[in-house]
Amino acid sequence: MNIDDFIKKVENEIDEITPGVLKPDTNFRDIAEWSSMHALILIALIDADYNVTITGEDLRNSKTMNDLFNIVKSRVS
Repeated sequence: MNIDDFIKKVENEIDEITPGVLKPDTNFRDIAEWSSMHALILIALIDADYNVTITGEDLRNSKTMNDLFNIVKSRVS
């Protein structure tokens, strides 16, 4: 599990995000296409692909893709 694979999965899942836009230090909420629907897609993706549950609070406390990745990485069993 690495940050690049994580980002590619997110970009593949969210059609409105152009591949290559997301970087580890990207503040995902600053992306013009970002919406609350994408937050739900992200939560479902992480649950399905990593068997990790993240909450709305986890998302609110995260700013960058790296922040999200670190949460997921810390909870992978």
